Amino acid sequence: MTRYKAVIQYDGSGFLGYQIQATGRTVQEEIQKALTKMHKGQKTVVNASGRTDTGVHAKGQVIHWDSPFSIPVEGYYRGLETLTPDDIAIVSVEEVAADFHARYDVSGKEYRYFVKRSPQHDPFSRHYALRYPFDLDESLMNQAARILEGEHDFTSFCSARTDRESKVRDLYAIKIMPTEDGWIFSFSGSGFLYNMVRILVGALLYVGQKKLTPAEIKVALDKKDRTALVSRTAPPQALYLWEVFYEKDNKK
Repeated sequence: MTRYKAVIQYDGSGFLGYQIQATGRTVQEEIQKALTKMHKGQKTVVNASGRTDTGVHAKGQVIHWDSPFSIPVEGYYRGLETLTPDDIAIVSVEEVAADFHARYDVSGKEYRYFVKRSPQHDPFSRHYALRYPFDLDESLMNQAARILEGEHDFTSFCSARTDRESKVRDLYAIKIMPTEDGWIFSFSGSGFLYNMVRILVGALLYVGQKKLTPAEIKVALDKKDRTALVSRTAPPQALYLWEVFYEKDNKK
């Protein structure tokens, strides 16, 4: 058996997330269908760095699979590009060590969230950015971001449905980048809880609008209680899994 690693991109608008569901179209299902066809009908299970929810996009999702066939890297690249639908793209394919795991070897991830300040509804960006036509105080948002950076218990900033026992995560950096027509929020960390990035964005937007203060963000963080935070969870369509990081060299 040979283990392969691939970096893929996808437009999440037409998927019920990455992971296979009982019903509905998913990224994992499309990739596995393509590989099963390449493997002459033999079912192939694909592992990913993590799940993305309905409507969430990926610029740098990482997957791996095992193959009993002698298919060169170039063959997998061309085959997957041909057999997957247009809302999935294959960035790269490589052979990796047999003990590499796309999920368990992750050392960190970066997510980005795109906000447009347009006062007018834009039908062409509605699946890719959040329209938020309000003035935002960048200085206050950065003050709140500095409070949130570091290793904390993020119970107040994740969904109550999170199934992880430990809510402690190390948030390496939050970058708030102004653009010509809005903002890009970048979050890099050791890992993220269910809805954590979307809740962080919602809280920072409230701070930017002066509906919350940085001090109130600190209070909510310390309380370790989801109900301590009054801001809204930002919607999924503006969220992108941007990059996945691995500390060790995984090449075979």
